[in-house]
Amino acid sequence: MNPSDVTEDTVLGGQIRLRQPAAGYRAGMDAALLAAACDAGPGARVLEAGCGVGGALLAAAARRPEARFVGVERNSAAAELARQNVASNGLEERVEILEGDVERGFRALDLPVFDAVMANPPFFDDPAALRAPAPAKAEAWMADGGLAAWTAFALKAVREGGSITLIHRADRLGDLLALLEPKAGSFRVRPVQPFADAPAKRVIVRAVKTGKAPLMLLPALVLHDRDGGQHAPAAEAILRGAAALGWG
Repeated sequence: MNPSDVTEDTVLGGQIRLRQPAAGYRAGMDAALLAAACDAGPGARVLEAGCGVGGALLAAAARRPEARFVGVERNSAAAELARQNVASNGLEERVEILEGDVERGFRALDLPVFDAVMANPPFFDDPAALRAPAPAKAEAWMADGGLAAWTAFALKAVREGGSITLIHRADRLGDLLALLEPKAGSFRVRPVQPFADAPAKRVIVRAVKTGKAPLMLLPALVLHDRDGGQHAPAAEAILRGAAALGWG
């Protein structure tokens, strides 16, 4: 990729430096929230499916310094940028980037199962459902195998008792639960609202493979105040790495 096509940014309050395409899909709010939702404990092995340039993966690694992380990305250019980002942040000992395609399934990676899996699956699997995104963004927005391929990958990639954490469109919550429910449970769902008086646009779902606890709907995370501030205080603390997005 031509250096002029890449920007150098920071995330997590400046803790992580991130090289990413100037055009096309860029790590943003969803990646930051996914990283904040990762609750991997010491010694845990965490897999991110579709890690892109590593926006969520590296932020999660910074938040969880005693866990180890593997990112899987099918786009070669994005995977190469992710490797560069791992190196520039000094995380080579704990973070690895692999090229692989979620659509081919977890077994194609020939890896042992993980303690936790996280992902921000493409939001659309029907090209007729939206105006076609820019070509540089299409791969991140459109899931060839649909949401089913991503949930199947996650269920195969995690051990029994391990966690699956996904951020997705709020209107796909029913689909997410239905696809995960045969083999996972103990669901915890946190809605993400742009404003306190607006419907949720996103949901963050945490499931446990073979979990049996009742579903828990948690208080919503509200991103913005109506008084003109860029972020609500709780959201700002999470984005800067001063707070986690807990599951209690």
